Amino acid sequence: MSPPKPLVAVVGRPNVGKSTLANRIVGHRAAVVQEKPGVTRDRREFPAEWNGRSFTVVDTGGWQQGKDADLIEDICIQAEMAIASADLILFVVDAQGGITTDDAAVARLLRPEAGRVVMVANKADNDAVSRESGSFNRLGLGEPMPVSAIHGHGVADLLDVLVRRLPDRPDGDVVEDQVPDVAVIGRPNVGKSTLLNRLVGDERVLVSPVPGTTRDPIDVMIELDGAAYRLIDTAGMRRKPKMSEDVEFFSVLRAQEVLRRAHAALLMVDAADGVTHQDQRIARLAADSGAALVILANKWDAADLERREQTTYELGARLGFAGWAPVLRISALTGARLHRLGPALETVLENRTRRIPTGVLNRLITELAAEHPPPVRRGRRPRILFAAQSRSVPPTIALFVKGKLDRPYLRFLERRLRQAYDFTGTPVRIVVRRGGGRAGGR
Repeated sequence: MSPPKPLVAVVGRPNVGKSTLANRIVGHRAAVVQEKPGVTRDRREFPAEWNGRSFTVVDTGGWQQGKDADLIEDICIQAEMAIASADLILFVVDAQGGITTDDAAVARLLRPEAGRVVMVANKADNDAVSRESGSFNRLGLGEPMPVSAIHGHGVADLLDVLVRRLPDRPDGDVVEDQVPDVAVIGRPNVGKSTLLNRLVGDERVLVSPVPGTTRDPIDVMIELDGAAYRLIDTAGMRRKPKMSEDVEFFSVLRAQEVLRRAHAALLMVDAADGVTHQDQRIARLAADSGAALVILANKWDAADLERREQTTYELGARLGFAGWAPVLRISALTGARLHRLGPALETVLENRTRRIPTGVLNRLITELAAEHPPPVRRGRRPRILFAAQSRSVPPTIALFVKGKLDRPYLRFLERRLRQAYDFTGTPVRIVVRRGGGRAGGR
């Protein structure tokens, strides 16, 4: 089977010319009126091509606010479904009408997806209107491209931009760097630099019993089981009240920045000390960053049996929110059990890019909702209408819902997703979309 073509969603409020633009992109009207079987009348897909590049255009109903109108809510949900699954989004506004409250509402919905958005100022039928379209910059989604879909003015330039921004991969996910960045994180003096030196086989980093010796992030290339990694040893993270030197304060900020850019993180915990509140804080930063995560209980051989049992308990009790992360009990000083690190990194990095096909995901979510329905809220039971994996780095599931799902139910769904698919070592994000552009998640 050939891979799916990139999806381009055309969205915006009613009467801005979305379908006219879609017709112009496709090149003939017939494509617009032939609806795809199984898709509602408010969301239509049809093939298009420009300069040898094929893609699929998704034409959506007009997005507008109106939480009390079921029809409007259904149309909005269909538009949000298209947004979640699209590789590129054409946000169409009326160059002659100025910014409306519905334009602003759509812009708020799209702002987190700004990297996938091209704003199109339609009905720019003359130079004067084209110049005025710059006022839409205030929506915070970049410079709009003025076009006249009905006359074809500017559409070729728009299509040139569109095909340049289409992803090379059909699923639209960012292609990961050939060499993954792996951040070594943890509180001071847990053995981060010792681990790096052990893996490199050289005294690359100063090792000292004085906490906080490493000031700046240090990059070094390593190889584990034939795979290359860029290992980054970061300054020990401390609570801000204990920081007496500006250089140490900024080293922590740099470490946090490294974590945000990392593909994976190795969280080191001192098994001889147990899991502290500072370990909890750092683990939370790692889990929220979207990086894959492996927990290293270092100095395991230096802990007696009682301490090991206590540390094992604390790993579950205090780091339970990251219970999906594998735990390796190691000694960076002696190299004990470090042979498990290479396979663990390979596994968590692979799982971080795992994708569930939309049809399979919807069947699973439907079965889970039938087996364990969402709890009734204010006399009504929420209903999950559609599910799509909008991202796979890290895995992000968008649920389109009538009503509101509470956090315990989202945790239930995550647990069952993890039972069905191997997401070991990677966070799984669930984003809830509700009618009228309201959103929630965990």
